[in-house]
Amino acid sequence: VQLQASGGGLVQPGGSLRLSCTASGSIFSITAMKWYRQAPGKQRELVATITSGGSTNYADSVEDRFTISRDNAKDTVYLQLNNLKPEDTADYYCNFAYSFGPSRWGQGTLVTVSS
Repeated sequence: VQLQASGGGLVQPGGSLRLSCTASGSIFSITAMKWYRQAPGKQRELVATITSGGSTNYADSVEDRFTISRDNAKDTVYLQLNNLKPEDTADYYCNFAYSFGPSRWGQGTLVTVSS
């Protein structure tokens, strides 16, 4: 199973980015899809979750700015990042939970918010 994340980059404060993460190689269904982030010198933190039924949950720090969505037909999760702040700078990682076996991680995509 491979997860390929993309969409990171350099953006000015107040700007937007859209991250995506696509899975391949599994015969099992994906249950929860998550985005984590890890800033330099800090622990990895959970940013957003979307269940197989479409329920979402967000960290307080990104509520009302970030939106997670999924395309089940494409085994893809998206994270729309709006009104970005310098403190959002981090490597962003996707994580997929499957109906069988361990969850899988993507390789990370770097988001840098700076003027």
